[in-house]
Amino acid sequence: MHSTCLVLIARNEAAAIGRCLRSARPWVDTMLVLDTGSTDATVRLAREAGARVAHFDWIDDFAAARNHALALADADWLIVLDADEWLTEGGAALAALRRTRPDFVGAIRIDSDTGTACAPSWISRVLPRGVRYAGRIHEQPVHGLPVRRLAVHAGHDGYRPQALAAKQGRNAALLERSLRDAPSDGYLHYQLGKDHAVYERHAAAADCFEQAALHARPGDAHAHDLLLRHLFALKKCARHEDAVQLAEAHRARWDGSPDYWFSVGDLLLDWACAEPRRADELLPMIEACWQRCLEIGERPDLEGAVIGRGSFLAAANLAVLYDGTGRADAARHYRAQAATPASAAPQEIPA
Repeated sequence: MHSTCLVLIARNEAAAIGRCLRSARPWVDTMLVLDTGSTDATVRLAREAGARVAHFDWIDDFAAARNHALALADADWLIVLDADEWLTEGGAALAALRRTRPDFVGAIRIDSDTGTACAPSWISRVLPRGVRYAGRIHEQPVHGLPVRRLAVHAGHDGYRPQALAAKQGRNAALLERSLRDAPSDGYLHYQLGKDHAVYERHAAAADCFEQAALHARPGDAHAHDLLLRHLFALKKCARHEDAVQLAEAHRARWDGSPDYWFSVGDLLLDWACAEPRRADELLPMIEACWQRCLEIGERPDLEGAVIGRGSFLAAANLAVLYDGTGRADAARHYRAQAATPASAAPQEIPA
């Protein structure tokens, strides 16, 4: 039998930590919370939920904190969650780790609720003993092991407006500090661009995404999400022609992505609204983009995918488009498709 431990670092997470720990407690042997300076009830609530609590002086380095926690956990399998995440599916898969040789890294699906959409990401969070993190922020486990997708899902609500407001400025400062040490790190540019975009600093976001693309490496897991975010930032800056050129340059690679076509349709619609003289030219292209989304269907395996862009969101957009162009029968058809509960259900994908 192999031992398992849930490991998380936390500070002032009284509102969420109990939910996280209760969701995992039936499926793991032990739970360790490393508190980095809470002034609320986080420590008490963690103990009441059954976790062992240790303390760490925060030094503006997430990898240092995570690695300290992993060392204290002392288990064969280390399951890493954040306090604003909670297990929604797959407890049995975590329990099965007790009978599984720890010779790979497990990725779990994190479904992030932004308040307006659900965005799934596959993140390496199930680590064998000895694996450690690197990176002051947006830290990543460093290893040479195979990565397997496990049938484990977790919810995440840390991208909701209230949560983002509470940590505004923190991530950007750490990312800028990291980039001073590694100015050619495309992943750090990408993460800084995401931070700028969250707080609607779209011109700064576009610049960061351009740098991220310039320093991209073959096989980057975030390549799909980077393109989508870059297109959105350029759209928000009214740089429509630049965005169309960027989309066209990546079309062959992402032709099978509903998120790609959804984003292109959205971009073209924004261009048509900004320059009405182009509407007759652009509206058929917009329609074709969203029809292509429905042809492809959902692709939650792609990093940066948003549930619905291959189904109900694309159908809803088509309904609005057909309403606006006087095609009432088509609008009714797609409105019904957008309202069908089955179209909204996340689709399971093989590990």
